[in-house]
Amino acid sequence: MSRDVARLLRDRRINALTAWCIVAMLAAVSITSAVQADLLWAGFAAAVAALALFPPVLLRNRDAMLPWEILLLAASPVVGRLFATLSMTGNLATYLSVAAIALILAVELQLFTPVRMTPRFAVVFVAITTMATAGVWAVVRWVADQFLGTTFILDPTVSEHVIEEAVMWEFVASTIAGIGAGVVFAYYVRRQAGTSRVPEEVQPDV
Repeated sequence: MSRDVARLLRDRRINALTAWCIVAMLAAVSITSAVQADLLWAGFAAAVAALALFPPVLLRNRDAMLPWEILLLAASPVVGRLFATLSMTGNLATYLSVAAIALILAVELQLFTPVRMTPRFAVVFVAITTMATAGVWAVVRWVADQFLGTTFILDPTVSEHVIEEAVMWEFVASTIAGIGAGVVFAYYVRRQAGTSRVPEEVQPDV
């Protein structure tokens, strides 16, 4: 076995091991949030972990993990939100987490399917996906307020105008975060964390 091949296999194993550790951390955050009765964020952390596990489960290869840097980027706001003490910190975690999910989806399409994206299209794709996810997230919180008695969006102590303005600013912030995530995907993932870390037998034929 040549030195280059040995190094490549070692890099793949290290990437897979690190990625699995991050998934375990996300699972722990999900359980902790559930114990603290923070069910929405427990589900959010579980969703990120599920997306990370999709490639190895579907392809039946434990080494077919996303680049660990991407998973760390996705996990950081989720974990940070768990320890957030300021409202702004929690909101920032929300925007970054939504963008991270869009980023994970884009990376999985790029690495594990025949889909290939140009840098410009990648930015647009991730930004639009982030905006769509932010919209779904807003609807989920609104439904929770309506049927579970929470005050994620509908707070009786706050006027409707203030609530609507806050939601609009959330969409603006999510869009900015999505554009940033798209840039990360276009200029970092494709050039530095590409398919060299993915086992050759699970790479799509292009």
